[in-house]
Amino acid sequence: MHASGSAESTAAVDPAELDLIGAATQLRERRLSSLELTDACLRRIEQRNGGPPSHDGSPDAINAWVRLYPELAREQALAADQRRQLEGDGAPLLCGIPIALKDLFGVGGLPLTASSRVLEGNVARVDAPAWGRLRAQGMVLLGHTHTHEFAAGGTTDQVGNPWELGRVVGGSSGGNAAALAARMTPAALGSDTCGSLRIPSACCGTSAIKPSHGRIPIDGIIPLAPSLDHPGPMARTIADCAALLSALTTGAPPSDPLSPAAAPLAKLALAPRADARPLAGLRVALTDRPDALELAPAVARGLDAAVRACKLLGADVVALPAPWELAWDDLSLVLLTEMWAYHGQFASLRERYRPAIAELVEAASQFTDAQAYLGAQARRRQGTATWEAWFAEHRVDFVLEPTLPIVPYARGRGYDSGHAGGAGDPMIALTALWDLTGMPVAALPVSWEVGVSLVAPRGREGPLLQAAIDLQMHALGTP
Repeated sequence: MHASGSAESTAAVDPAELDLIGAATQLRERRLSSLELTDACLRRIEQRNGGPPSHDGSPDAINAWVRLYPELAREQALAADQRRQLEGDGAPLLCGIPIALKDLFGVGGLPLTASSRVLEGNVARVDAPAWGRLRAQGMVLLGHTHTHEFAAGGTTDQVGNPWELGRVVGGSSGGNAAALAARMTPAALGSDTCGSLRIPSACCGTSAIKPSHGRIPIDGIIPLAPSLDHPGPMARTIADCAALLSALTTGAPPSDPLSPAAAPLAKLALAPRADARPLAGLRVALTDRPDALELAPAVARGLDAAVRACKLLGADVVALPAPWELAWDDLSLVLLTEMWAYHGQFASLRERYRPAIAELVEAASQFTDAQAYLGAQARRRQGTATWEAWFAEHRVDFVLEPTLPIVPYARGRGYDSGHAGGAGDPMIALTALWDLTGMPVAALPVSWEVGVSLVAPRGREGPLLQAAIDLQMHALGTP
């Protein structure tokens, strides 16, 4: 690390401990090089991952990674350092920042397997546009992280929770959350179909943004259900996620016939407001959705803490009944119909899936009724319109709720026969609705095992993220 010139040099701090914006600041001030930062992350991976990446993991390992690319990472880090020398302060904020990619995002010429033996030997032909946008900003690819196989579950049992190895890390972007919590990377790119960015963030004390559906292109990403799939950023703070989202939304918005095009994003906030009451004038609603669930005591305490924080920061907190709740049968119709559209090509490879995923794919093979599918999509559109009208009628800026009604439970059985998830699964009990409506959600931790979510109408990421940053930085903090 370069000398800072002060008596208390930042050289005493392992660069792997830096969050994204902190690392970017040191890169810009020439107190740290991308190569130094990348090497620090690779050392941290060697120290904490629990051995080389493996398919199945082990009880005593985090095993966040499917594959690591150390030589490529160092090449990209050197290129980023050269770019910063040439462009100076004009270099992108993210130039030289290491990142992890969920093993669904194609990187041209590299393996892409969705953490499944079904895709063993598969190589991506081109970059997924989402990764391409980050690569164009000069980000450094450390490796691909584990997903719950094919993103079809909420536990990612081949990965151990860095806070307590015997507990689930959440899913499906579980490898990302584990790598972030263990300080192996300052940034990650994941995806969310029924909660897969937010669930692992709540289980590992990290942050995530599920953008409006259609905000980020899904091309080049192994799908679960395209009309529900939301790519999005994961990091240690909402501000870090906002920096990633800014880069992910550069260029023209994707053309998605299944979702209205998201309005262009204004410049996103990356810091809290200085005002002592930054949420003054905002209305935050608590709905009765969590009332139907049994909240774990730690979750109830975490929600209470978030409510108190909102009030302390000036928000008007109101209680209102939810206007529409998802029908689990309709969620199944949409998800499994779209899942079979992709997985039908692997019908002869059933034995290569893990047991629970094989059962889910078998169930999906029965969902081929176009009329039923279109009916479910129509009801979904009506429900979304009902929620948007509710936000407007009650002048609600955000909904606040727990991300999960439970804390992370014992790891180990998520891939067993009979564990395919679905209706009644507490992991998606609160999260899945917001994939059906396509509304943006900021997920932030209250503790390492409890998270809360702020939800806004579609296209309102800007105000949502500013409020979430204020809430996190002024009140809730990070684990």
